Amino acid sequence: MEVIASLEKVRVSPTKARLVIDMCRGKKVSEAQAIMRFMPNKTAFDVERLLKSVAANAENNYDLDPDDLWIKAIYVDEGPSMRRFKAKARGRVGRIQRRTSKITVIAEDRGDR
Repeated sequence: MEVIASLEKVRVSPTKARLVIDMCRGKKVSEAQAIMRFMPNKTAFDVERLLKSVAANAENNYDLDPDDLWIKAIYVDEGPSMRRFKAKARGRVGRIQRRTSKITVIAEDRGDR
């Protein structure tokens, strides 16, 4: 049984978020939560919240044991970019893109194996 949870519009670039989620790919959900709790990155807090959400989804929606969940897939897609402008010399304008991410976790139950 697969359980899915996603988080949209996370205010971090997808490149930086991929560095964090590579640490928990293929691990147990409880183990990945422990790893995220002690990582210094800003994205680790959001990923930990997302892992709690996938465990709660499994328990409440599918009557699965959260301790038997493994991360089958976790990936980051690019979200909408906020465009800002900064004044430059000689009346010109510099464009700033504030990137966002969409993080998705797919967990599966491996309790029977």
